[in-house]
Amino acid sequence: MSDCKLDIERGCYFCNCDSEEEAYAKPCESCNKLGSFDWLGDVDSASENSIVEVRFKNTRKGYYKNVNGLSLSKGDIVAVEASPGHDIGIVSMTGDMVALQMKRTGFNPEGVEFKKIYRKAKPYDIVKWQEAIALEHQTMIRSRQIAASLGLNMKIGDVEYQGDKIKAIFYYIADERVDFRELIKIFAEEFRIRIEMKQIGARQEAGRIGGIGSCGRELCCSTWVSNFVSVTTNSARFQEISLNPQKLAGQCGKLKCCLNYEVDAYIDARKDFPRINAPLETVDAQYYLVKTDILKRLLSFSSDPQSMMNIVTIPVERVKEIIRLNRKGIKVEKLQEDERELPVTKEPDFKNVVGEESITRFDNSGRSSRRRRGGNNRGGTRQEEKENMRTAKTGFSDRNEESGDKGERMERQGQRRNSNQSGNDRRRRPSGVNRRRMQTGSGGGVQKKNIEK
Repeated sequence: MSDCKLDIERGCYFCNCDSEEEAYAKPCESCNKLGSFDWLGDVDSASENSIVEVRFKNTRKGYYKNVNGLSLSKGDIVAVEASPGHDIGIVSMTGDMVALQMKRTGFNPEGVEFKKIYRKAKPYDIVKWQEAIALEHQTMIRSRQIAASLGLNMKIGDVEYQGDKIKAIFYYIADERVDFRELIKIFAEEFRIRIEMKQIGARQEAGRIGGIGSCGRELCCSTWVSNFVSVTTNSARFQEISLNPQKLAGQCGKLKCCLNYEVDAYIDARKDFPRINAPLETVDAQYYLVKTDILKRLLSFSSDPQSMMNIVTIPVERVKEIIRLNRKGIKVEKLQEDERELPVTKEPDFKNVVGEESITRFDNSGRSSRRRRGGNNRGGTRQEEKENMRTAKTGFSDRNEESGDKGERMERQGQRRNSNQSGNDRRRRPSGVNRRRMQTGSGGGVQKKNIEK
């Protein structure tokens, strides 16, 4: 059975089978630094390009020539030429994209003798490559101890063994020049390999190690930045950023590279901003610049330069006009000539895109309640709908106003009902003469006839 182990530094899985002849490695595209998308990978190349980009540990990459005409594709593990011996790497780019990548990284292929690609890696190459990788961490710890014992002002940040295990590259950081001739002798005797010392900067070390920046994303130096540009505090000043060293510095201890990303846009936006060397003079007081919003083209002034009280915000055009009048000796009455000059920004509010806020709008509770109340409530329901529509239009309900007259209407209806009932009773009763005859019993025949009538 195979036991696959992920090596993040090289971006591949090492699968060890029961026998060494079956050992193999497969790439993991999401675990390599300075990765690039080959957007021409599925397009047939018009010209045959034999130059291939091969990546090694962390951010180290190189360009090699496919002299043997091997059928190589992205992700193939190959054995390439080294000095001395050979090294093992993973193909990261082929075809026409290699020329574009060399142009982006500033690599000039003219007059360069490219090293060769020998073959695709075989199982015994993979096994020896794993043995060399297993020695890197212990070698780095021991090399740091030796450098500290010699009193050298340097920091060994990483060690990379060659695929054939006969050479190692020691990456170190130093602020000043270091004489490591004695150190190399000790390393050669200690580790029994060829030694190559390579000095890198703090930004390159951060790119090799990797990490998460303050923005929540992976470090730019470990994902796509290949050429480092000097960053100064002027970039922060142009963007009106607080000069706080703890926030301006990245994980490498230097100024963040992202300070240069938007500085050109801020410089262009500030071209027509006036240079304010003196306070703005009005009839009442003098106003000092306390805040600048470059993208909105607004400047905020305060009567007291040490506080943020009585702040007046005006556009750039109004500031130019006031400066021009002050130079002529004219004091304006107030900074803000018209309140409509300032753009009114509307605060974002909640908008119900569904149309109804109730989450129970699809329930049948309303129908069932009407059925329980009976069919005579349909008129009341319609009246409530009309009242709700009237409330939505006018902003208030007439229910409270009508509640006071409800009792009077009910009382009038009761009086009408009583009067109608009394009238019916009068029509049903016999006349007074007939009542007396019925009581006395005289004139029986006439009485019967009147009763029948």
